[in-house]
Amino acid sequence: MTRRAEQTQANRQRMRRAAQTLFTTRGYAATSMQAIADEAGMAVQTLYFTFRTKRALLGELLDVAVAGDDEPVPNLERPQVLAAIDDPDPVAQLRTQTRLAREVYERVAPILQVVAHAATADPEIHELWETNNAQRAVVMERMTAALAAKTALREGLDTAMATDITLALLSPELYHLLTARRGWDPSRWESWTADALVTQLLPPG
Repeated sequence: MTRRAEQTQANRQRMRRAAQTLFTTRGYAATSMQAIADEAGMAVQTLYFTFRTKRALLGELLDVAVAGDDEPVPNLERPQVLAAIDDPDPVAQLRTQTRLAREVYERVAPILQVVAHAATADPEIHELWETNNAQRAVVMERMTAALAAKTALREGLDTAMATDITLALLSPELYHLLTARRGWDPSRWESWTADALVTQLLPPG
């Protein structure tokens, strides 16, 4: 990167951090672009020039939190996801899936709560929420297809039902319930969820 590009990237990250702080403490609707600019110590014109709209800013926050970086690489093309898909051991795949989900939720849980709450009153944010759910379903469908190609599923399951079970057990709602509301450590959630996936999806023994 050139020095100018580095500064531009640093400013973008600074504005995202300011937005996350305010969205998670005040809520999306109560946070103005001016407030975000003030929190970031930037001119509001710079904020608008960079993100255009508050919705776009929230969308980028969500995308970066899910990915763990701001590289434009789809989830299904990321090395850690491909490694889980290619792992010949079905149990290992499920445990890796769960670990990756924990790592994502530890980053993204606060932003997902902002999106979920705002979606009830804002049609654009509702669309963002639905898009996030649809993207998660695509990933789970691909992972479940890879699992079914390695081993027989538990008796009575087809890949569609196995995908639904995976989506339920690896849902952000269940993660939030057990970690934020019931006080589980994320590592406990990971261990329990991985065991549940193995029990629910694979034949006994």
